[in-house]
Amino acid sequence: MSAASSDALAASHAHCRAATRHHAKSFFFSSFALPREKKQAAYAVYAFCRHADDLVDNAVSTDGLDQVLAQLGEDFDAIVAGGRLDLPFAPAFAWAVKRYGIEREPFLDLLRGVGMDLGPVSIPDWPALRDYCYHVASTVGLMMARIFELRDERGRERAIELGIAMQLTNICRDIGEDWRNGGRVYLPATELREHGVDLAAEMSHPAEPSAAFVALMRFQIARARDFYTRSEAGIPLLADDGSQYTVWLMREVYAGILDEIERAAYRVLDRRVSTTTTRKLALAWRARWRKGKQSES
Repeated sequence: MSAASSDALAASHAHCRAATRHHAKSFFFSSFALPREKKQAAYAVYAFCRHADDLVDNAVSTDGLDQVLAQLGEDFDAIVAGGRLDLPFAPAFAWAVKRYGIEREPFLDLLRGVGMDLGPVSIPDWPALRDYCYHVASTVGLMMARIFELRDERGRERAIELGIAMQLTNICRDIGEDWRNGGRVYLPATELREHGVDLAAEMSHPAEPSAAFVALMRFQIARARDFYTRSEAGIPLLADDGSQYTVWLMREVYAGILDEIERAAYRVLDRRVSTTTTRKLALAWRARWRKGKQSES
């Protein structure tokens, strides 16, 4: 590699790190134990995913979506081939894909997923929601599984389940924000009806969630926690170089958001709950303890 190429790659890595630190604070926090190269690869993958999400969000209508997705697919191929150097994350992303053998298919599935967010969103039922969670979150888990050196392909399903758990957590946290952002409703319509929840009516008194809404939230939180539990069996199948601990920490930090929702008495319509730095530090110790317990068993 020439000095100029080396400088360009270093600058690209720095850009990806800054983008991840700014836009993905929980993931950035969770990545501190990773070896340097794996951090760089993870940040580069995040930067590409962010680029895809931004392009789709900026599409003026669903009419232009196919064109945007086609462009993103072309961007992927061009970047991996050494092109699109106008994109600051491109050199780092191309390096990460080649260094860790990350497959193209999860990226293409992710692109289909981000397209699902364009315009008003309505999810009819649980199978549709699970499919959405796979496309926008589990795909990233499959990419990261390569970086974290998954040693047994049976662990792929566990990576998919962790992605679903994390996306369900995001959905629970962001119900009010998503409603205000173009009428996006990710809770399945069948489950809203089954629990007798009219989200438009709930938004008329967002600081006072109804008993029906609270029951619905408890149901969604229990489902997310079940996916977190199921995903844990895949963690020992990763490299024990900080990768296992990083995934344990991601699992604890994101699941901690569910705890915060409960502490806030399920008030997610008028606020966006978050986990404090102090709480994240406590969860870091809990993740280390849980990793140790799993290693002993």
